[in-house]
Amino acid sequence: MQKDKIIIVEDDEITSLNLNMSLQKQGYSVVALCDNITQAKNKIATHNPDVVIIDISLQESNDGIELATYIREKENIPFIYLTSYSDDNIISQAKLTEPYGYIVKPFDPASLHATIQMALFKFQLEQERKENMNTLKVDKINLEKLLYARRSSDKPIVPFGDEYHLDISICETFFRGKKIKLTKKENAFLRLLVAQLGLVVTFEQAMNYVWDENGATENSVRTLVWRLRNKLETDIIKNASGIGYYIEE
Repeated sequence: MQKDKIIIVEDDEITSLNLNMSLQKQGYSVVALCDNITQAKNKIATHNPDVVIIDISLQESNDGIELATYIREKENIPFIYLTSYSDDNIISQAKLTEPYGYIVKPFDPASLHATIQMALFKFQLEQERKENMNTLKVDKINLEKLLYARRSSDKPIVPFGDEYHLDISICETFFRGKKIKLTKKENAFLRLLVAQLGLVVTFEQAMNYVWDENGATENSVRTLVWRLRNKLETDIIKNASGIGYYIEE
């Protein structure tokens, strides 16, 4: 059975060696130990690891977050952060890179193994979801037809929620006649919800319809919904736990 390859990026030599020994005992193949971002990039390109473990406060700076951002944008590899309780002030920045897990220092070997396995599992699901994305596409022409069929009259007005309406002729949303200023992605997601009133819009549908570029995740959708909810006057977007979102018909 092929061992999962791991690269450790940690500038504290003792922590790095302890991680290496623990991972080797648990059956992983540690292919590189790195103490800086440049070395890490080179080793990632050389070894194509299955997981990268990154110290958030690498070189007593935010280099760990910079490396994670690079991996997120340029490499298709899951990464896990090493952190300590003193790292709380930069955790908010780290979250934006959407890591596959956190390991708290000093680490527990059992928790270390569990975190890596969960990261690998989540990554595999994401890859399978991307492969199946074409079967989940929301056809934009059909979406327009659904919106057109929901008009309340011969005007291009689609009512929804309580005192909201969507003007499909200009792609604008209104509450009590006042326009709500939305971004392109927020507007696209809301149109998707309105076109399927009473039905759940899955994370997969949202990612495929709203984002033209690759790299969107469930967290991307959640962040978008959070921003959209803050702009809407009432709480009309409902959660379908673990599946997606909907607006009641």
